[in-house]
Formats: sequence, structure tokens, C-alpha cells
Amino acid sequence: MNKAALVEAAVRKTAEAGSRLPPDEVERVIDALFGTVEYAGAIAEGLKRGETVTVIGFGDFHLDDAGPVLRPGHALHEYIKGSVS
Repeated sequence: MNKAALVEAAVRKTAEAGSRLPPDEVERVIDALFGTVEYAGAIAEGLKRGETVTVIGFGDFHLDDAGPVLRPGHALHEYIKGSVS
């Protein structure tokens, strides 16, 4: 899934939740979290400060000797394994 598809999917998910966000707003949020070529996002900035960035259920981003790592959370593991829908 590329960025455009991620934005489109997030717009659909917000509509399912009852309050559809416009694609340009969703893209700005994704850019703010993950960054762009020109600007670091909030996750990268936290990692650079030595912090672990935790998103409950999804997982956490942290640094190890090899660089940035995502450690999936319990809810993400269960969804991927098919234990929850």
C-alpha cells in the first residue's frame, strides 16, 4: 500500500466511523506522523530524542542497534493472525 492508497483507506475508515475527513486533512495527519522527504514526522522526532513511540494496540516504534523498529502490539498481532475481525 503506497501513501495515496493509505490516505484513501483512512478516508474510508473515517467515513465508516461516522465523520468522513477530507483526503487533504488525512494526508496532513499522515505527513505529521510519518514525515515527508522534506520534514521529519512526530514518530521520527521522538525516536531521534531516544523515546519509544507507543500506539496502544498497534505497537511501538523504538531504536535498536540496527535502527528504527516496529514492535507490533497485541491487537495488531491478533488481527493479523485472524483471531479478531
